[in-house]
Amino acid sequence: MFVVACLGNPGKKYATNRHNIGFLLGEYIAGLYRISLAASSFSALAGKGTMEGRDVLIVMPQTYMNNSGGPVRKAVDFYKVPPERLVVVHDDIELPFCQFRSKFGGGHKGQNGVRSIIQELGTPDFYRIRFGVGRPENPDVAVADHVLSNFTGDELERIREAAPSVAEMLIAILTAQ
Repeated sequence: MFVVACLGNPGKKYATNRHNIGFLLGEYIAGLYRISLAASSFSALAGKGTMEGRDVLIVMPQTYMNNSGGPVRKAVDFYKVPPERLVVVHDDIELPFCQFRSKFGGGHKGQNGVRSIIQELGTPDFYRIRFGVGRPENPDVAVADHVLSNFTGDELERIREAAPSVAEMLIAILTAQ
């Protein structure tokens, strides 16, 4: 089994924030593979299913970004999933908008959801899919304000266009093991 943790903040207020790209992509992937997400004992929306022959649990923590580690740890502990079978999907301000990369291990680069997961698991050795939301164009805009700002309609369309490629990247990680 793999755990795919898609990070964001719960509630309508945050639904189309840049920080919620993990939730947006998680909803797309869950829909693509017909995985139903529902409230769980992990303080997360969660759903089990199969992706290209691999059993997966998609987890969307409902504890806000900065406390994502608790629900992720509960899920990996419950299913006895080792960290190397965890994939975290999250926003990254260091990547230009709509660019995405995968990596294994490393630091949190200031991403508080990833920081929380590393603290809870006691290791940085898990996969990440980093989706670029860019830095604020205006240097007077704080990073926190930028990531909590909403995507424009055009940006949401570009995300919809990129989502199948993100799903392919996730499948490549799952099937390489």
